Amino acid sequence: MTFTPRFDAQRALALATQTFEIEARALNALAARQGDGFVRAVRAMLECRGRVIVMGMGKSGHVGRKIAATLASTGTAAFFVHPAEASHGDLGMVQPGDVLLAISNSGESEELAALLPALKRLSLTLVAMTGNATSTLARHADIVLSSQVDQEACPLNLAPTASTTAQMALGDALAVALLDARGFREEDFARSHPGGSLGRKLLMHVGDLMRSGADVPRVGPQASFGDVLREMTGKGLGFTAVVDAAGQVLGIFTDGDLRRLIERGADLRGLTAQQVMHPGPKRIRADALAVDAADLMEQHRITSVLVVDEGGRLNGALNSNDLMRAKVI
Repeated sequence: MTFTPRFDAQRALALATQTFEIEARALNALAARQGDGFVRAVRAMLECRGRVIVMGMGKSGHVGRKIAATLASTGTAAFFVHPAEASHGDLGMVQPGDVLLAISNSGESEELAALLPALKRLSLTLVAMTGNATSTLARHADIVLSSQVDQEACPLNLAPTASTTAQMALGDALAVALLDARGFREEDFARSHPGGSLGRKLLMHVGDLMRSGADVPRVGPQASFGDVLREMTGKGLGFTAVVDAAGQVLGIFTDGDLRRLIERGADLRGLTAQQVMHPGPKRIRADALAVDAADLMEQHRITSVLVVDEGGRLNGALNSNDLMRAKVI
């Protein structure tokens, strides 16, 4: 079948506005349709000792995959099972004690209907998300969530548009209610998103990124100025720590300190590390979050920080380049 293009810019914009208005009305009406069924669905998922299985065909299936992913990333063990594949063996993924969230706008999906007898024998809790409260799916469900909309945004009132938006929003509402009931925190979210920026900020510690051992520039307080420069340039961090024989941090000397000495015209040849160091450098513990090290550097306008143990002994070093490479900043 071929279609004759008849593009009209103003009509396109008008249809966009109409789509937004129809879907906004659908979402506003959706809130009024929730009640005891929503509460029971949240409680069933919260108390579930198995998994939340999500099913749906066509566009409802695409929405179902997203809902399952959102639930899984916010503390509820969940995954998507395709209804057609379930009829050919994948139903073995569903176990007694699970909660099954079945999504169908009409509630008459043949693939879901074919599974209903087998699902009933599994002794699970069946939650139907449907726009038809009298449908086959709704009649066989333990809990019904209404995703009914008055009209689709499609000008033909055929393509799933407002109905899939309602399904998506209802899935988000379930996830939000569940994460709140579980006391789900930022740290929990980060654990399920270790590759994301939040995961890096909340899970990565200073000890994961710091330079250690021979890579940390250090000199004794009586080291000559030449030794100080060699240590700084050899380790390539733009500074050296000054420590005593026990490893206690006494101070730090940076390339910024070097520039200031040169600008003053100081005679550098006879100076020792103790004479040129800056006492009381900023320090941090290895078990601190890397983002806290970034905040410390930003607050004090420095590019490096010394890492010390509980006794104040030098344990490592960290600079802004290390944080940037790890995408903490």
